[in-house]
Amino acid sequence: MGGPNLEVFKFGMYIMFPIGTMYYYGTNLDRRFAVPDFWPKPNQTNRIPFEKDEIHSELERLRKKRLFLREKRLEMEAKGESGNESRNGDSS
Repeated sequence: MGGPNLEVFKFGMYIMFPIGTMYYYGTNLDRRFAVPDFWPKPNQTNRIPFEKDEIHSELERLRKKRLFLREKRLEMEAKGESGNESRNGDSS
């Protein structure tokens, strides 16, 4: 049919095609497949406090936030209950 030269060519293609594909996709990965600003910068991420003062200040910040949200929730519940009482009073 084709002879030994064709077999050598086919064998070379079988070997070189995967190697060429791996070489193409394996080089310059940072430039070829990089998405700009995909990973957050260090100042945009959460920072774990390790010093005693930093831990206390973080706990105080979380405590203030929790109390603020609690007060806000209680105000909303109080407004909701006062609205329900007026509706109930009207229907009786």
